[in-house]
Amino acid sequence: MQNTKRPERSEGSKFKIPWSLGVLLLGGVIVLLPLVVVFLTSFAPPGATPSVLPNNGWSLTNYRDAWERGKFLLAFANSTLVAIAVTAFQIITSALAGYALARLKFRGRQALLLIVLATLVIPFQLLVIPVFLVLKWGHLINTYWALILPTAANGFGIFLLRQYFLTIPVELEEAAAIDGANRLQILWRVMLPLARPALVTLFLFTFIGEWNDVFKPLVFTTRPELRTVQLALAEFQEQFTNNWPLMMAAVTIATVPVMLLFLVGQRQFIQGIATTGMKN
Repeated sequence: MQNTKRPERSEGSKFKIPWSLGVLLLGGVIVLLPLVVVFLTSFAPPGATPSVLPNNGWSLTNYRDAWERGKFLLAFANSTLVAIAVTAFQIITSALAGYALARLKFRGRQALLLIVLATLVIPFQLLVIPVFLVLKWGHLINTYWALILPTAANGFGIFLLRQYFLTIPVELEEAAAIDGANRLQILWRVMLPLARPALVTLFLFTFIGEWNDVFKPLVFTTRPELRTVQLALAEFQEQFTNNWPLMMAAVTIATVPVMLLFLVGQRQFIQGIATTGMKN
């Protein structure tokens, strides 16, 4: 008769899970504590002394005043438009380039991949002067295109999707090719649906990065109607330096959309990060 008795755990393994859980909880507290302080301070009465918990009651006046004084409605519209446009461009360019580097055989493919990786170590600030001159030559300064085109393609997105495409079995593409599908149809109907975790990861990285970007709007635009959320927040902080509850309300307004977006896509985001680069 087969022995079904489970092996006993060693003494060291008993404490592995509690220690890991404790480290995770400590890390979560360290990350979330500043956000909690910002959120609670935003409910303090206008002009109150900064404190973790409001001493004189709770008030929603700060959110109404911050929204109206900071003119965040236009800023939210601009940031949403720019972030969605840049994200769409990056997904398209990254999918096409990543698939070509993962599946197509052509001379210089490895050299091109190294060039793409080299762009990851070059800060955008070093390229701002040539980018500015190109935008000026194209009469794009002080337009939405000045906020979209400089980051319409990104080496990180290309490398991310290239690595994920490598994890997809080639047999699926061969079956689609036998059915008469061309390269673009294979990419659209086979590869992209299977690469949804990587696409969600790229979407979150790009959208949040563009939403939090203050450098491009500051350098490439001067028109008030092109202000983004982060530029409006920076100007708001300069005007209300001593009014901490009002400033914290403005920070919360600018932060909540990207936090909600991350919470919605966190499962696909974690899956995309965990499986990228793993070959079958």
